[in-house]
Amino acid sequence: QVQLVESGGGLVQPGGSLRLSCAASGTISSFNNMGWYRQAPGKQRELVARISGGGRTIYAGSVKGRFTISRDNAKNTVYLQMNGLKPEDTAVYYCNYENYDMDYWGKGTLVTVSS
Repeated sequence: QVQLVESGGGLVQPGGSLRLSCAASGTISSFNNMGWYRQAPGKQRELVARISGGGRTIYAGSVKGRFTISRDNAKNTVYLQMNGLKPEDTAVYYCNYENYDMDYWGKGTLVTVSS
């Protein structure tokens, strides 16, 4: 079993920054991929960024150059640094852990970008 707890969401003005954190507990391997997804109202959940155990990263085109994903394997924590936020980044952000047999998800943290 894996438990994921996100934090760091909130209300921010356009152009602002936020840093999301996801603390993982349970049967965790530092070799497994972890990532951030988001779901805006009325839209499907989409990948924002993913990081492998070795630190290889991929980003959605819409966030490339603005968001940075990182992980601290000693703390079993993955981060998402979000800069230059736009109103279209408003969504619930979910942490994801890829296991060999299933994916695990956090409950999400709401990010609202508005003036």
